[in-house]
Amino acid sequence: MSPRTNDEWATVIGQKITEVLADTSEPSSSFTSLNSPNDVFASGIDHTLLKPDATPAQIDALVDEAVKYRFKSCCVNGIYTKQVAEKLKTHGSETIACTVIGFPLGASTTAVKAFETRDAITSGSQEIDMVISIGLLKSKDYASVHTDISFIVQAASPVPVKVILETVFLTPEEIIAGSFIAAEAGAAFVKTCTGFSGGGATKEDVKLMWRSVKYKEGAVGVKASAGIRSFEKCLEMFKAGAERIGTSSGAAIMALTTTAAGAY
Repeated sequence: MSPRTNDEWATVIGQKITEVLADTSEPSSSFTSLNSPNDVFASGIDHTLLKPDATPAQIDALVDEAVKYRFKSCCVNGIYTKQVAEKLKTHGSETIACTVIGFPLGASTTAVKAFETRDAITSGSQEIDMVISIGLLKSKDYASVHTDISFIVQAASPVPVKVILETVFLTPEEIIAGSFIAAEAGAAFVKTCTGFSGGGATKEDVKLMWRSVKYKEGAVGVKASAGIRSFEKCLEMFKAGAERIGTSSGAAIMALTTTAAGAY
């Protein structure tokens, strides 16, 4: 259950919105000073393949690329978690398996998301990216959104959870509310988009998210995802406050090329 009633959430979120919209502070990290896609850069990349027609052979290729470039993770749908985890182990790689939950709509019940989470971790996932109940956030049912995220954080513990807000559907005020609720629920990251609803990450949204969670003093990061297909775009997101990038273009970015538009 949420520690606050919905009315209590509305009050504290109203205060947070006022605070964040008035905030003009700018983020700074080791990523913001990058001038080329080096090993530091690679450590901030979740190398991703989530398209519905992804094949086992393509997943193997994803892992090979992640190992080659030393990306932080391989982010996949649950059906491929075990394959990724086992192949990474065979390589002896520090790259980890990451699994998306409630993907891409966020409309599964909390119980289903929790089951998916436990199953992914049993299969070898070391990070979880979950989609929030977007409609509940937009209807200002803040207590239910907090409960949903909290249950997944508890189901995953001690594995970190990244909470996908799907910012393309949200107003600035809703982005602040979702980020704050996720931080209060114990998320390790707040994340922009799934990449399956049109649009993508923007520096404005990333800055809002960073300002919304900075009160946690580094305990909650921001992940930018969707539409990020060049080093320049990654750097823009890092300068806006992102500490992690989700992209299916990791290998191309390391080669300083730009890939065509895709689902992620």
